[in-house]
Amino acid sequence: MLELKKGTDILAEVGGIRTVSEALKLLEGRLDAAQLAKIRSIRTGEAVLRIANAVSMCEPNEVFIVTGSEADAAACRKRSLDGGEECPLAMKDHTLHFDLPEDQGRMVDQTYYIANEDEEVSTLAKKMLRAEALAYIREHMRGIMKGKTLYAGFYSRGPIGAQASIPALMISSSAYVMHSATILYRNVFERFDAEVSRSGVFFTNVHSQGTNRSEDIPRARIFMDRSWFTTFSMFCTYAGNTLMLKKGNHRFAVDLCTYYRQESELSEHMFITGMTGPGGRKTFFAGAAPSGCGKTTTAMVGSDYVGDDLAQMWIAADGTLRAVNPEIGIFGIVEDLNKEGDPFLYKCMREPGTEVIWSNVLVDEHSVPHWSGSGEPLPPRGSNFQGEWWPGKTDKNGKKVPVSNPNARITLSNLAIGNFAAKAASDPAGVPVKIITYSGRDSDTMPPVWVAKNPDHGVVIGASILSAATATEVGAKGVNRQPWANSPFIPCPLGDYMEAQFRFFNSKKFSREGRPLIAGLNYFLLDCARGGDLVKLLGEKKDVKVWLSWLERYAHGEVGAIETPIGFIPKYSDLQRLFEEIGKPYPESLYEKQFTFYVDNILSRIQIQEEAYRKEKKLPARLFEVYEEQKAGLAALKEKHGPIVKPALF
Repeated sequence: MLELKKGTDILAEVGGIRTVSEALKLLEGRLDAAQLAKIRSIRTGEAVLRIANAVSMCEPNEVFIVTGSEADAAACRKRSLDGGEECPLAMKDHTLHFDLPEDQGRMVDQTYYIANEDEEVSTLAKKMLRAEALAYIREHMRGIMKGKTLYAGFYSRGPIGAQASIPALMISSSAYVMHSATILYRNVFERFDAEVSRSGVFFTNVHSQGTNRSEDIPRARIFMDRSWFTTFSMFCTYAGNTLMLKKGNHRFAVDLCTYYRQESELSEHMFITGMTGPGGRKTFFAGAAPSGCGKTTTAMVGSDYVGDDLAQMWIAADGTLRAVNPEIGIFGIVEDLNKEGDPFLYKCMREPGTEVIWSNVLVDEHSVPHWSGSGEPLPPRGSNFQGEWWPGKTDKNGKKVPVSNPNARITLSNLAIGNFAAKAASDPAGVPVKIITYSGRDSDTMPPVWVAKNPDHGVVIGASILSAATATEVGAKGVNRQPWANSPFIPCPLGDYMEAQFRFFNSKKFSREGRPLIAGLNYFLLDCARGGDLVKLLGEKKDVKVWLSWLERYAHGEVGAIETPIGFIPKYSDLQRLFEEIGKPYPESLYEKQFTFYVDNILSRIQIQEEAYRKEKKLPARLFEVYEEQKAGLAALKEKHGPIVKPALF
């Protein structure tokens, strides 16, 4: 059990401010009249204390309180441009930010949970004991903002008033980070006190880029203090390491749901999108996929897009599963985004009318951004995340330098996206989620879509995601286990998290119609893994709509399915009809390739997961029972039909 407010409060210890009266006295001496008037309107004493301790610890020259006003948002943008953190691009309201070459993704090897002596964390993460973290923060964050401005903003991770929304403070010396926050989150300065009262908790985030030099990168650290719901980030600028409202606070929300809101709420690394079915019916999905594995693409396929990255979910009083997006914008990967596959985002990127922050892409002599996989002609020269660029340029190791970093991003408001369901996304009641999906990067094993037999089998689909490492994580290599596509963001032991999953999806609080269907998706199956000669995908982006459409109809009982040992797969006739709806032929030979079971591959996949989970402590027995059920069914299938089983044989 995670015990809150246990051990030394590092921010208070280093800042040295213990009472609200001390905090106000310090702030009166550091803030000008305009900023002091803003902070005096905040009645949550603990929040005032957190800001005062950050000021005391970091010693900025100036403090700027970011409210929800247009003037404050414009000031953050202007200060980022004036300070050189961003530069203007040719298109109005488009700007460019470069992170250091060594700071292009989440720094997994420099990210730590701060733990008390008797506290366990996930075996897939790193931890540092509280005393050691305190010493590091005291050494490196005291005075880190000298000569800089400390910005402090008040945000909500979700619509105001939603059951699962949680308020948070974002404190940073980077105007770029705060500019990003004004796009990605709801500023609730005027409602902050009421939201803290409703939620019963708020998160605190403190960041500074320091001198922002490559030689400082070895000193970079991202700390998450689970007991005090406080993050510390230093010597980096990449938003995934610095805008801690995002994945840093997501981790805290996971802890909160696992230990204090069990069988009531979940915090997941999931998109939220709605599909329009027959008769105009709206069916909402939430889906998990590791970063760089098609999550944004899937979200954008929906007719009623809500979010592309995170979901706060709860069981409502009517027995339905409800979800809200903690964010109101996208910090999305640009590699392979193109006009054909991603028309809504492409329009924002290439047509005027949308504020966009580009990061780590190529910019040509005309101040136009370019990126890998755009489907557009590339310029002969330009500048990117490693300096001057030209076709064929190599780095010091002789490796070809890509046009843009594989983890290059765009930051923009959801309101700019053509299929954004603005009303549904802002509703504190959340959207009713009927289908949950899990997917990774799987080249040779699982079919494009399958449905779990029951909630337990659904939890195991989530627990069993494997994925090729992507550029979103600095230092990650090879094939990674990605439980629930949430593993980088699960602070607690996996056994605790898994128990919360089993309890949630089996909860009696669900109504009969409200319990969600759980499914697996796989967009990355290769031709060569299914008897073909080509190293190419057995499908394309537009197919995603068919897989979701089939799930939508299956959830409403309008199509049948074929039962297999791992779940239910579609019938060819249903898929053929759905492919016709998107104007694409779907030969039965392709269906056969995609849905043939290579039984030994699936058994091997289960064995990999089972062996890894056997090393964990206190895992629910139900996980291994489901694996045994699936192995027995697959073994019987192999004995009857051999190691390669075509769908017709089911």
